[in-house]
Amino acid sequence: MLRDRRVAGLLLGDLLANVGTGMLLVAMPVQTLSLHGAVPKAIAIGLVEAAPFVLSTVLALAIGLGRVRVPPRTLLAADCVLRSLTFTALGVLAVTGALTLPVLIAGLLFGATFRLAGSSSRRLLATSAAGESGRFSVNGLLGLNTTFALYIAGPVLGGVVVATAGASLALFLDAAGALLLLAATLACVPQPARTPDRPAGSGWRILRRRPVAARLLVVEFFFNFLYMPIEVALPLYVSGTLHAGASGLGLLWGALGVGAFAGAALVNQLRTLPQKPLLVAIIGLWALCPIGLALVGDLTAALVVFALGGLVYAPFTPVAYSFLQSGLAPGEQQQVVTLWTTGSTVAAPLGLALGGPLIELTGSTGGLVLSGALTLLLLPIAARAVLGRTPEGDLQCA
Repeated sequence: MLRDRRVAGLLLGDLLANVGTGMLLVAMPVQTLSLHGAVPKAIAIGLVEAAPFVLSTVLALAIGLGRVRVPPRTLLAADCVLRSLTFTALGVLAVTGALTLPVLIAGLLFGATFRLAGSSSRRLLATSAAGESGRFSVNGLLGLNTTFALYIAGPVLGGVVVATAGASLALFLDAAGALLLLAATLACVPQPARTPDRPAGSGWRILRRRPVAARLLVVEFFFNFLYMPIEVALPLYVSGTLHAGASGLGLLWGALGVGAFAGAALVNQLRTLPQKPLLVAIIGLWALCPIGLALVGDLTAALVVFALGGLVYAPFTPVAYSFLQSGLAPGEQQQVVTLWTTGSTVAAPLGLALGGPLIELTGSTGGLVLSGALTLLLLPIAARAVLGRTPEGDLQCA
């Protein structure tokens, strides 16, 4: 796949943009804690983490339901431009001391309008360039990109940047990453051919023809929903239980990324395994990760636990998307993939909104245990939904 210049260029841009985003995993909580004022820490972190999903969910749902038609190339370019402008402005405000918590939340709210649509567009552009035969491999490479950049290089660099230069520099670097992805998109993705307007089908109507895929979307929603309190708990867990600072948080996210990188590298070897049982097994194994974190009080042990969590979780997204896309016609890809991305990702702001009060009530370790325990309770539901009787239309993807 990497011999194709279009695919390789787009994947490189995706990698560099994700490094900038990964730096924010460390920088954003640190920036938030310096601004929270009278707002409880966990609530402030939850609000900042949830803000980017609100307007982006509205737009992505409109695309997924067939009410808005915009070419994926245009959506991705718009996301890059708006993201670079927003984070540059936030960085300037942070450097000058004018950044406040409400301004940060508002900037993330409006600056991420194209976030979900842009994310699904990256996948659509890369997999369409690779063709049907290369779809599984490209989904695996996208997963490899995400895990390496978002959870290894990004957090480690973010920890170093925050510790040496402050969180504001990470905002500028994320803006630069968005510009690099914009350049890759414009250079590697040709302008779409003009076609006569015709009614766009609803992504949900198309998805309903494959009941297992529709039920899997519901399962993934709750899987992501129950994960999100971990993102609120982690900065407090690192500073409280582990007695470490920004570098410790960066190392912890980096450990998740190292494990996820190994897991993502194995995705192509998993293509011969039954996909549905594999997805259910990943849910059960991941549930043990936050529980394990809550049981250790040492940074080294926590790094090992989070690395193992990344190892088992990494194949989930590429396998799930390959399962989904394999039964879709080219004209159905954008609506369904965007709807799927939105449905799975909309769990994030809801989980974060719950995570703030939950962590404030139970503490960081209590929240980690609760997240893992509830995910374990999801396991039999997931098994029934995904491994139940398979309609004829889903046999090809079982």
